[in-house]
Formats: sequence, C-alpha cells, structure tokens
Amino acid sequence: MGISAYTFFEQQQADRGIDLEQVKQQIKALKIETPSWGYGDSGTRFKVFQQVGVPRNPFEKLEDAAQVHRVTGACPSVALHIPWDKVEDYDQLRRHADSLGLTLGAINPNLFQEDVYIFGSLCNSNETIRRQAVNHTLECVDIARATGSSLISLWLADGTNYPGQDNIRERKHRLLSSLQEIYQALDPHMRLLIEYKFFEPAFYHTDLGDWGMAYNMALKLGNQAQVLVDTGHHAQGTNVEQIVAYLLDEQKLGGFHFNSRKYADDDLIVGSTNPYELFLIFYQILDASQATDAGVHQTAANIAYMIDQSHCIEPKIPAMIRSILNVQTQFAKALLIDFSAVKRAQERQDVLAAENAVREAFEFDVTPLLRAVREEMGVPVDPMRAYLQSDYGQRILARGKGGASW
Repeated sequence: MGISAYTFFEQQQADRGIDLEQVKQQIKALKIETPSWGYGDSGTRFKVFQQVGVPRNPFEKLEDAAQVHRVTGACPSVALHIPWDKVEDYDQLRRHADSLGLTLGAINPNLFQEDVYIFGSLCNSNETIRRQAVNHTLECVDIARATGSSLISLWLADGTNYPGQDNIRERKHRLLSSLQEIYQALDPHMRLLIEYKFFEPAFYHTDLGDWGMAYNMALKLGNQAQVLVDTGHHAQGTNVEQIVAYLLDEQKLGGFHFNSRKYADDDLIVGSTNPYELFLIFYQILDASQATDAGVHQTAANIAYMIDQSHCIEPKIPAMIRSILNVQTQFAKALLIDFSAVKRAQERQDVLAAENAVREAFEFDVTPLLRAVREEMGVPVDPMRAYLQSDYGQRILARGKGGASW
C-alpha cells in the first residue's frame, strides 16, 4: 500500500463526511494494556505446552512486553498478576518498566490457585479462609500504590458444583462484606474493576455469573467500583454490545479484557472468531462518547482496555502483536461510522438504512489508514513483520524452557 492507496481512501471518506484527521488522532490515542501472564507458558486443564524463550520472571515479561509496544506504539502499560509477578522490591520493578518505556498497570489478585480456595475465597463459609482472601487483595492494593497503578482488576472463581453444596444467598452476603472492606482500602484515584464469568471453574453456580451481578456489587460499593467485561465470559449467543451500552449508560463500565471465544472461555486472540462483535462493541463506545450526558461521555473516555488471553500454542510475542493489530483494525473501522446517517435512519425508523450505515464502515479496508497512522507515530507500518525481522525472538531462546505465567 502506497500513498496512492491512502489518497484514494482519504477521498472516499471525505465524500462520506468523515474527518480522517480526527480519526487518526483517536487511533493514536487508543492504548491497550497487555498482561504479564500472556508472555509466559500457559495451557488448558489438560496440558501446559512449554516453549523455549518464554520469560522466567516479571522483569523478562516486561522486556517482552516492551517489544510489543516498540512495534505498535499502543501498549505502554503491563498488567501484573499477584503472586505470579510478586517481587521483593516493586520500586525496582517500576524502574525497570520505566527504562523500557512502560508503566505498570492493573494489579490482579489471585483468588483461585491456593489449595484453601477449593470451596471459594471471598465467598467461602470458613471465616479464616475469607480473611486470607481479603488480606491478599488488600496486599494487592498496597502493591498498586507501590507500582503507581490505579486499577485493581478482580476476577472471582468462587462458585459451587452441586445443588445444596452451600447457601447461595449467604455467599452473596459474604462476598459483599469482603468487597466492602477491600473497597474502603482504595485510594481516591483508584478503581476496583469487578469481572464476571458465566461458568468455570464452578459448574452449578458462579457467585459472579453475569454482568448484572457484577453491576449490583459495584452499585452497592460506590463510584470507584465498576464492571469489567471479559469478551469471552458469556453464554453462547449473548449480546455483548447490549451489555456494553447498558453499563455505559449506567456509568459503570470500567474496562475490558479482550479475547475471543468459539465455545466458552477459549481465551483466543481477540477478533479471531467474531471480529464483527468487536467492531460493534466499539460502535457502542463511540456512540456513548458523543452523548450529551457528561457522565456517560466521561465513562466512555475512561475505559481501561486490556488483553487477557491464554496463548497455549502460539508464540507469545507475535500472538500479542496480532491481538493488538486486530483491536486497532476494528476500532479504526468503528471510527468510520457515519453517526449522523445512523441517527437519521433511526429517526425515520428505516431499519435497512440504519443497519447499512453501521455495516458500511465495517466493510472498509482500513490498511491504508493504519499504515498512515503508524508512519506519523514513528512506528513500523507493518508491526508483525518488523518484529519477525528483528533478532529479539532469536536472542530470547537463550532463556531455554521453564518460564510460566504463574
């Protein structure tokens, strides 16, 4: 794609009334956090496939993350998972991140891996175990202070496998009590992002099984608590875009964990199975960003975009780069929606015209646009090729095997 391709694309969009300079600025402003655990070995319930060259500690995870940011210019922060990324000196880790042009992002407590959590953590009927889970999460708040993070990203694996195993209403009360103590420990600039999941690892009921339950908890806690939407955590056929729109309107959408799914929580590369869904999610966000309600507008502007994927068979760094490129592509397409045309069609109840005004943007090839943006940002126009042509992938082979997400 050369200048002629972009010139044609620019004229094409100008004829539609789209301001490409504004579009380019919004693409440049999109920042997507990558997860430390996405650079280590991970797997399914059946097998972890070890790869040569994966990071052996949090410092090496940051070094790999810096490569993704180097070629995309879009990933300046890295989420940490505790205790997987626990270190003795968080100031040292922070300085290492600074030296790589990165910041430390959301802190993720681990409430599923300890043996004592077999029957739950924050919802456990055993007060001693609940205390351990609360204390661990409070430790994560302290780590957020030490690393300069403003986000605590909480996913709860709690649930039951059989009817009668525990009292569901009492578990709800225990959860709220635990979350209230954690919430009170937040600094004024911090946010608690509450994630939910349809099922797994529990199979009868999950204590935070859908967006409504997470929303209810966030509403009870206060303004610093919001919902985190993991795009793979829904039942088949769920309209994720509607959830996004609802939470935006309620000013309770705090962030995303981007991934893709075909059947359940598959944790595949985002946009790899249903890119139109990702496009439509951004459509709802961009529509809310134009809202006259200042609260809705601010909520849309303050969303934390994060990747959360399990790269089981893919090479880690290229898989992360592909994820970022897919997000950028669908975001760029959503920016091409003629919202005034959509609004006019909606007002006259012209179903086909409204649907076409949305879909038309999705069908554009935004490659010339993204190449132009990257040229202006001073990053490679083809990030994947730039990484593969570098020697970084060969140099890290000296690490050998043995790295892990946890």
